[in-house]
Amino acid sequence: MKHQAPKGTRDFYPEEMAWRRHVEDAWRKISIRNGFEEIDGPIFESLDLYKVKSGDGIISELFHFQDRAGRELAIRPEFTPTLARMVAEKAASLPRPIKWFAVPNFCRAEKPQRGRLREFLQWNVDLIGIDGPAADAEVIFTAVDFLRELGLKPDQVAVKISHRDVVKRVLSRLGVSDDAMLGAFDLLDRRDKIEHEQFNAQAQTLGLDEPTIERFNQVARVRINANAPWHDIQEKIAVPDEDLHDLEALHKQLHAFNIADWCEYDLGIVRGLAYYTGTVFEIHEISGAERAVAGGGRYDRLIEMFGGPTLPAVGFGMGDVVLTNVLEDRGLIPDEVAPPVDIFVVAAETAASPLVTQLISQLRSAGFHARQTYRTTTNVGKLLKEANQSRARFFAVLDQNTIDHQTLTLKNLKSGEQTHIHLNALPVHLKSP
Repeated sequence: MKHQAPKGTRDFYPEEMAWRRHVEDAWRKISIRNGFEEIDGPIFESLDLYKVKSGDGIISELFHFQDRAGRELAIRPEFTPTLARMVAEKAASLPRPIKWFAVPNFCRAEKPQRGRLREFLQWNVDLIGIDGPAADAEVIFTAVDFLRELGLKPDQVAVKISHRDVVKRVLSRLGVSDDAMLGAFDLLDRRDKIEHEQFNAQAQTLGLDEPTIERFNQVARVRINANAPWHDIQEKIAVPDEDLHDLEALHKQLHAFNIADWCEYDLGIVRGLAYYTGTVFEIHEISGAERAVAGGGRYDRLIEMFGGPTLPAVGFGMGDVVLTNVLEDRGLIPDEVAPPVDIFVVAAETAASPLVTQLISQLRSAGFHARQTYRTTTNVGKLLKEANQSRARFFAVLDQNTIDHQTLTLKNLKSGEQTHIHLNALPVHLKSP
């Protein structure tokens, strides 16, 4: 019987694992240099934890089970409930602000498709304890900092930004009642997933007349680069300036962080999750061919839902699946991301073979990434080919001179330069660029 990995999961062979570690290392590097500290939690939690945030409807999206004591548990589909639980548990003793990040793996019981798997990695970044647009902009900056680190540019990806309070004020002016507001938000959230006629038909159910529906449609689809002067942005959105003061405050901070060219305002971005309370944003590949690379926003009332104090909070999540698709499409995945091999050591004569093991062990003990062949041949040409395949920086050949005079032949596989050196001088050469 042939066994396969479960549908919607991945096997990570050395090449795929090297890429995974490359992404994870970049996430950690960017998080730390922006002042965030790493945390993690259990891979499964009480099922009720997820129901607190998302209601009973979340159950169908989870892999859940009963343990031997009959407790209802679920494999984590996201990190925010765990984060909220951890903050609530030690809120009184945690220094403010709380700047945490995590790089967990998650599982969701949904249909696998391009950009969405049942098991995936996700980078979570959260800033808790500071209200206002400066914190929102700092979190967005952290995401942009990562995109730049991996070689993406503002003409390839965009941070689409909105504000739920702004959208609510705009919709109220259009005649959407408080009772119909959630329906309007849901419709905006599905704006790009349904046809124009279907969008208009569903907008009509909100109690709007035909001219207002058209205005609703315009508001839902206007996109304005944040690099433009604020007056031009206000004119294009075409709503009273007092309705936009939250976005205007954020606008100033985006310019202060010098990331406005990465950002655009899009009032159709509302993020369907009900716990968002202010700024919301999604990062999209510019052509729109992929799902969102990342998404997040402000969630000021979530911590108290888990028994903690009222704490302002803002954060985002970025999955590895869509990110990898975008980088592949843009030709930004390096040819080699595995840790470099410093040296490949071989024996050109059988008598020198024992010295290979001795040298390899000494180099490894000194902190070098040293490899040797496991083939029985002493054919230097074949062994050189193997060394090149391993992407080693240097190729060392031990022979009778090594036995008699403690010297070896060292070849720089990048420059092609070849020299004869004493064994004691080898570490100095390996430390050279």
